[in-house]
Amino acid sequence: MALTDVQIRNAKKSEKPYKLPDGKGLYLYISAAGGKSWRLDYAYFGKRKTLTLGAYPAIGLAEARSRRDEAKKKLSEGMDPSLAKKREQLSAKAAAGNTFGLIADEFIAKLRRDKRAEPTIDKNTWMLKVLAKKLSPYPITQISAKDVLDVLNAIEKSGRVESALATRSAIGRVFRFAIATARAENDPTSALRGALQRHVPVSHPALTGRKELGGLMRAIYGYKGWPSLVAALKIQALCFARPGETRSMEWPELDLENAVWTIPAAKTKMRREHHVPLSHQAIEVIKHMKDLFGDKPNVFPSMMSGKALLSENSMNSALRRMGVGEEEHTAHGFRSSASSILNESGAFSADAIEAQLAHLDTREVRRIYNRATYWDERVRMMQWWADMLDDERIIGNRDDRPDHV
Repeated sequence: MALTDVQIRNAKKSEKPYKLPDGKGLYLYISAAGGKSWRLDYAYFGKRKTLTLGAYPAIGLAEARSRRDEAKKKLSEGMDPSLAKKREQLSAKAAAGNTFGLIADEFIAKLRRDKRAEPTIDKNTWMLKVLAKKLSPYPITQISAKDVLDVLNAIEKSGRVESALATRSAIGRVFRFAIATARAENDPTSALRGALQRHVPVSHPALTGRKELGGLMRAIYGYKGWPSLVAALKIQALCFARPGETRSMEWPELDLENAVWTIPAAKTKMRREHHVPLSHQAIEVIKHMKDLFGDKPNVFPSMMSGKALLSENSMNSALRRMGVGEEEHTAHGFRSSASSILNESGAFSADAIEAQLAHLDTREVRRIYNRATYWDERVRMMQWWADMLDDERIIGNRDDRPDHV
């Protein structure tokens, strides 16, 4: 006779364990201590066996019957449900140990074994261990497309659209590595194609003529603003790094004896260390800052008390006050100015210019090559650039402007 919920709730402990049958081999087992569990008696190749289906009340009557039917189905297919349960438990235990973070570590180690370029390894490490950190503790088989999308949306909302797209690809590579090593069966990132905003390159207004740039440099050198702001604009023009890298310049990054500014990987867009040769003019500006603010951690401290460095819009605001419209030129625009004029000069290779701009070349061989070469050419190029800016600033509109090429 089938059990009822009332019978199950009212079943009390006894001196000896006993059973309350429900039918088809299923029964409720009540231990001498009063614990209740669902069990199924069955025969497998003539041998009597017992399968524990779960404890009551965590497993109710309806669920116990459903589990009994599943076990009976396995029997009809020639499987031993007890053995199947053990295999499922082992699989679940293995899956719990195979977290996304663990497999991401193995994937990064594989990149090293495959002799991938350090920038590639660093960028993957940053995306997988920092941007996708939220996924690290979860078993990889339990991560859904929505889990991944939540992580990517957070990156996207922070304004890093390109990083969100790159991180989706990096996460997908980890899942495919897990599939290849028999620890996952699918890649949820494949369902997210088209779910993220596409990266639209921003065009930064820039003056790209020497005469115009000379006029801008005269305005900067004649600007009567906060000393560190004026100096930051000069360094931005002379070194054409990304404005955030210039603003956050710190004294330990500078080797004035060897004329090198080393921008740490954590500060660069591509998350790889970048070296900038310093011209004589750049060193002169920095030494002046050393005299003024050598006791501060940042080379270009803010004029606002309590703030360590110049604000994000400080350089652009200064340009506006000089009468330079936002549609004409921005602090970031010095990078476009340098790229255009240096390429037009014909005096330097495109590879050296791109290396100095810290652009990520998509060709693996060239990326490796860029790390070990062009330095001498870049040193000459940065001094040529600084001399050209001086010439254009000083000569101005004179008709006897020399040929700088």
